[in-house]
Amino acid sequence: MLLRRTAALIPLLAWSALVAAPPAAHAQDWPAAGKTITLTVPAPGGSGTGDTIARVLAEEMGKRLKTTFVIDNKAGANGNIGAAAAAQNPPDGYHFLFSWAGTLSVNPSLYKNMAFDPQRDFAPIGLVAEVPNILVVNNDLPARDVAEFARYAKANPGKLSFGSTGIGSSMHLAAELFMREQGAQMVHIPFNNPGNANTNLISGEIQLMFQLVTGVATQVKAGRVRALAVMSTQRSPALPDVPTMAELGQPKLMSSTWFALLAPKGTPQPAIDRMNAVANEVLADPAVKQRLATMGASTLGGTPKQLADHLAAETEKWGRLVRDAKITVQ
Repeated sequence: MLLRRTAALIPLLAWSALVAAPPAAHAQDWPAAGKTITLTVPAPGGSGTGDTIARVLAEEMGKRLKTTFVIDNKAGANGNIGAAAAAQNPPDGYHFLFSWAGTLSVNPSLYKNMAFDPQRDFAPIGLVAEVPNILVVNNDLPARDVAEFARYAKANPGKLSFGSTGIGSSMHLAAELFMREQGAQMVHIPFNNPGNANTNLISGEIQLMFQLVTGVATQVKAGRVRALAVMSTQRSPALPDVPTMAELGQPKLMSSTWFALLAPKGTPQPAIDRMNAVANEVLADPAVKQRLATMGASTLGGTPKQLADHLAAETEKWGRLVRDAKITVQ
């Protein structure tokens, strides 16, 4: 009798629990009125492509979500300091990270004992934009296209110098990728900032760079340096006349700085879903596309899974290159 009565109570208890339970949170319920959203950017404020794109995105998302975004700039250690701080933020749906390729996919191979793991400690939201590297050479170099340059580089091992903004930077790794794929040997000259590197390229102190399009488009347009190819599958809106490596039959020579939105692991799914949806809405806006195009950036977008897959593939690609080339940072 007791067993039958207990069994009879189960449906009633289940029904009561459903009635008593609060309604599940939905994406449209987020963000709560009056709540600000903090976006950590692991770079100095007021300068650089990453900070600029982050502010454009925050401004446009704030309009659509009817809330205020606060940019929290935390620079240092190639983005590691800011990203580590973001990983420790509460996963409450009001703290997010805006970061990029170097910090998320290269640093795990360059640095030992990092205080965060990009794939373990963050939930992906979506890709935002990318700025490709571009092969540019001094005007006196006797190479008019990528094929001629590759032949010249292989015929003159150790005689060509390329500049970058430091060991492990996208400019450095793009050159390492080129050397590995083409069997060339060139000398790396790191500089403190891209402006100094450009000056030395124009003067001929160095012969080439795998610069970011945003850092050298003005010099290319002015004819101070010669652009050979963009390391992407699509032409850059900043330099639409420059062919891509893919067009030239070099599909492995892909290198760009891509930017992404992430959240501390454990962030409620409704907040992630809403952030993704609104970010994609912003990135599809023609006015936003044009704003980023003027900087040499192409909008991306997509799903959290696409970002997760991209991050995993990029981490494997650049990690393998770092290990093969025995690149280390002090």
